[in-house]
Amino acid sequence: MDNPTEAKKALQFVRTVAAAIAAAIAFYTCLPVPISWTLEFRGMARYAPLVGVGIGTILGLIDFGLAGLGVPVLTRSALVVVAWLGITGGLHLDGVMDTADGLAVTDPQRRLEVMADSVTGAFGAMAAIAVLLLKTAALSDLEAYRWTALMAAGGWGRWGQLVAIARYPYLKATGKGAIHKDLFQSPIALVPGLVLLLGLSGLQLWLESSNWIVAVAMATGGSAIAILTGAWLNRKLGGQTGDTYGAIVEWTEALLLCVLASL
Repeated sequence: MDNPTEAKKALQFVRTVAAAIAAAIAFYTCLPVPISWTLEFRGMARYAPLVGVGIGTILGLIDFGLAGLGVPVLTRSALVVVAWLGITGGLHLDGVMDTADGLAVTDPQRRLEVMADSVTGAFGAMAAIAVLLLKTAALSDLEAYRWTALMAAGGWGRWGQLVAIARYPYLKATGKGAIHKDLFQSPIALVPGLVLLLGLSGLQLWLESSNWIVAVAMATGGSAIAILTGAWLNRKLGGQTGDTYGAIVEWTEALLLCVLASL
């Protein structure tokens, strides 16, 4: 075996993965990425769940810091949700609004046209308010292990997007979402994110084995909401767009937090 050759291949693989993760961070968040980093957008969607877990980790640290300062739980939850919005730049919430405006149109033939309109309508505004309220209310009801809930919400939301990319046709020839479908290589890409998120449930179980129902809810609730949200949007529209990808992320995050808060 040519060890130097194998070492070069391994190094190239690591560089490719690192470049794809960097591209995912740059695309899905407003977090600064050094200009010296190489960005590889091909296949970056497979790392979206990892980015989601990373966002949840940052939010958990923010929440921990605010708690240390004695900020009341409701105010703290609202600040965390605002930080959440800031980290993503409203990318996914914009999809919620556009999708809601499109679904409000009774004529199915005009839905994509309305979704492409940059003007936000009444239904879009109401949908955005609903998502932000649900997140804030659910977080304020979570007393322990808020950081694992945030990580799970961010991860499962983006895994749901990945399922939609793999499973359903893309309805537009152009747009931000088109790059995902064009560069998505295989449904096998769903597996690493799934393993990561199941591992997060395992961590929750290890931290509090007596409350195993929460760990189970993270896995079953997160996967079910993620899959069903994409399926429902596909049924309504006959496919997916970049806006519906964002809507899947936001609604999965909000509804999973509601499930965990109820437990």
